[in-house]
Amino acid sequence: MAFDYDLFVIGGGSGGVRAARIASGEHGAKVGLAEESRMGGTCVIRGCVPKKLMVFASAYPEAIAEAREYGWDVTSGGFDWTHFRTRLETELDRLEGAYRNTLQNAGVVIHDERAVIVDAHRVRLASGVEFTTKHILVATGGWPFVPEIPGRDLAITSNEMFHLPALPRRALVVGGGYIASEFACILKGLGVEVSQFYRGAQILRGFDDEARGHVANAMRAQGIDIHCGTDVMRLERTDAGIRAVATDGTEREFDLVLYATGRRPNTAGLGLEALGLTLGRNGEIPVDRFSQTAVPSVFAVGDVTGRVNLTPVAIREGHAFADTVFGGKPTAFDHGLVASAIFTQPEMGSVGLSEEAARDQEPIEVYSTAFRPIRTLFAGKQDRVLMKLIVSQASRKVLGCHIVAPEAGEMIQLAAIAIGLGATKEDFDRTCAVHPTMAEELVTMRKPTRTA
Repeated sequence: MAFDYDLFVIGGGSGGVRAARIASGEHGAKVGLAEESRMGGTCVIRGCVPKKLMVFASAYPEAIAEAREYGWDVTSGGFDWTHFRTRLETELDRLEGAYRNTLQNAGVVIHDERAVIVDAHRVRLASGVEFTTKHILVATGGWPFVPEIPGRDLAITSNEMFHLPALPRRALVVGGGYIASEFACILKGLGVEVSQFYRGAQILRGFDDEARGHVANAMRAQGIDIHCGTDVMRLERTDAGIRAVATDGTEREFDLVLYATGRRPNTAGLGLEALGLTLGRNGEIPVDRFSQTAVPSVFAVGDVTGRVNLTPVAIREGHAFADTVFGGKPTAFDHGLVASAIFTQPEMGSVGLSEEAARDQEPIEVYSTAFRPIRTLFAGKQDRVLMKLIVSQASRKVLGCHIVAPEAGEMIQLAAIAIGLGATKEDFDRTCAVHPTMAEELVTMRKPTRTA
């Protein structure tokens, strides 16, 4: 049977674009791709990139205050949200164009509309046009989840955060994950009064307990009003804004309520169930190590699979898929050791096992230190950074590294290389320190803080 395409990709985010580009540009496949929104997906259009630019913008008040302590005669004239938002939208337009050009240069045929799966070798566009294809790749990403509470329509999600007409005076962030915590810090840095409600015992569940406690303390020190063990029962419109009625019995009014209570795979209405695929509890698509579903011609990469929901992971999965199916090189991405960064203020970088997960696995040593970094110490600030290594007592391998500090994301990327290569604590010890830096503490901690 002659197919219209060798591969049809549904979703123009990071994973889908990488898979399409490699399959077409490097392996010579005939590829079509459909994207119902903007090319670039969550990360480029409504996630990592615009969020990081907002992080940069929100850090300047502290930088200006520090500059004064270093002798500079500087003052802040206030933040112009409209100016920033306009620049941001221009940058996102540029990035979207770059993604589109990359696909076109690789020979990928772009369809700017929604596509659904008809059967194992057929897709249908929203316009009604159908194509046959030898392989289908689902890469539709995730979507913010807002629980069914009265007044949920009064809240916004991270999707809308980058397009606000104006900054609020008072904001409530609901959620305790990295997206919620990052936006709480961003809004606070931009001059907004911020409260954060999280129903759990501590924010950033799933990360190392000591590290996430350090981040929470730093956020509170900045004036972010964190309420753990607290959730919203309902939202109500008032003359003064939005009233949030909480489970702890309090009622408070805000100008903006941001829900960052998790994301769900964006799989609804794609036709997957009609193929006979049984989706996971949250709508995720079960796949094997080569990203293949139970239907041999259908594959999935990225957040729709519910594996590790990070952009670089989706990119690696997409590349591995293309090499496997079209390059004749069976490749499976290893999800076992993936570094991550949380762009709170201060940042948190993490790779490998947390102390809690490691001690459940085997006997460990914990090397941990918290100290005031030289730059802000000089400026009279009380903030502290955290450096932490988790070490196997048996093999001496470093099982995990956790950093809470400015630029932690940059540091954890390099630590991930060493840990991925199986570095031992003695390998760290043999490494000469770079002085004066914060990261030198990673190679100068000689005695364990504790064992477990």
